[in-house]
Amino acid sequence: MTENASVSWSAVSVLVVDDEPGMRAILKKALSKQFAQVDVAGSIEEAEELRKRCHFDLLIVDINLPGRSGIEWHEAFDPQTRRSDVIFMTGYADLETAIKALRAGASDFILKPFNLDQMMQSVQRCIERRLVERQNFALQRDVERSYPVDIIGDAHSTLSMKKLIGQIAPSQAAVLVEGESGTGKELVARALHQLSKRSGPFVPLNCGAIAPDLLESELFGHVSGAFTGAKKGREGLFRVANNGTLFLDEIGEMPLSMQSSLLRALEQKSIRPVGAEREVQVDVRIVAATNRNLKEEVAEGRFRRDLYYRLNVLTIELPALRERLDDIPALAHHFTQQLAKDLGSKPVNWTHEDISAMQAYDWPGNIRELRNMMERCLLLGKPPADYWRELAGEPPVRTEGLSDPVTNPVEAIISADGHENHRPCRCQEDDEKSFCYPSDWTLKDVEKAHIMQVVDSHAGNKSAAARQLGVARKTLERKFKEWADEALTSTEQ
Repeated sequence: MTENASVSWSAVSVLVVDDEPGMRAILKKALSKQFAQVDVAGSIEEAEELRKRCHFDLLIVDINLPGRSGIEWHEAFDPQTRRSDVIFMTGYADLETAIKALRAGASDFILKPFNLDQMMQSVQRCIERRLVERQNFALQRDVERSYPVDIIGDAHSTLSMKKLIGQIAPSQAAVLVEGESGTGKELVARALHQLSKRSGPFVPLNCGAIAPDLLESELFGHVSGAFTGAKKGREGLFRVANNGTLFLDEIGEMPLSMQSSLLRALEQKSIRPVGAEREVQVDVRIVAATNRNLKEEVAEGRFRRDLYYRLNVLTIELPALRERLDDIPALAHHFTQQLAKDLGSKPVNWTHEDISAMQAYDWPGNIRELRNMMERCLLLGKPPADYWRELAGEPPVRTEGLSDPVTNPVEAIISADGHENHRPCRCQEDDEKSFCYPSDWTLKDVEKAHIMQVVDSHAGNKSAAARQLGVARKTLERKFKEWADEALTSTEQ
């Protein structure tokens, strides 16, 4: 496998379903060297739980599973979710089973025991075929211009948004884009312009970044001598965007006095430059955006009702990143490639733990925060886990580069309370990670060790650990505070 191929595969996800722990461990170890996300399951029930949380590009499934065959499980997928390639494997093969597997849509059929190279070659063929299909689909999508290729992600909410953009882009009606800060409102506006086939340019303006007394001149222009300092005339952005699209970002920040002038320009399709006697006809499509609730702004008298209805002919509501967590692997790959090129550094293949940590975070700053975090990681050579620990005022997990091993995040508490026996003994070095505990431990000791182990498995990300434990993060924080207080009391005594 070439270096370029491994880089392009960094966003590929694989799920192995086999009831043999040894087989799961072997395949996970081999596949994890090539792919950022490799999950394993010992039963169909475990596999279904994983599929609810993440889309997998490739499934490697044993046919003979407890309770239900792998073929029957795959045949039960509905057409919308049957988007994964599948490799079936079995130790009890006959011609009828092989035919049935191929009819079920198998990409390959492998007999056990098999050589590991044989499996890796089959995986490579599947992934390369899938990447070619993706590239062909992207090219076809460009030609058909059904929706913009710059919007990354395949989560359900993202696909719905892309479809809506493709539907309303050809219209000349005004569009209001609503969503939290950092969700990509300007990207959506550019996509609408790109697909509108309008001949003029795309012109953006942040209404909140322009002083109120200059906003009218910025939009409509002015003639020479219109006001003190206006030695030369100037075309406003309406004329610059003629036959194109004018994107008014943060429209909720526009002063009321300016809102009436904007409304008239939209209704009359003409503008009057400051100081001019005649109006100028313009053909401009307006796309406005806001992170405010304009309905509430209207009710409070801070935004004109008639302008709101004029702008709100068509509406696109952008989902927050926490509502499209399945897009994070694709976004991480996209930003890594983009930023590495800009920064002149090597792209990073994020580990499964890194991706899981990203998907467990709430992202109040949305996609903008994700990009900024990844840029910070690349510049400082630190893993994503350190980003959230720094926000929480905690010491970093890794002290050197992204490739350095992760320090146990609960080491400080174990050392502080002096109870080394709070670390469970690993009795089985396999994927199941079975542990045993001393017979003299109390239930509290076991609870503490279990919680620490789960937090450790999530690289110190308490939100992800709390989700796995089925408790609120506040509950987890309270537990850690109690242990810290106990350790302090023990030290003082």
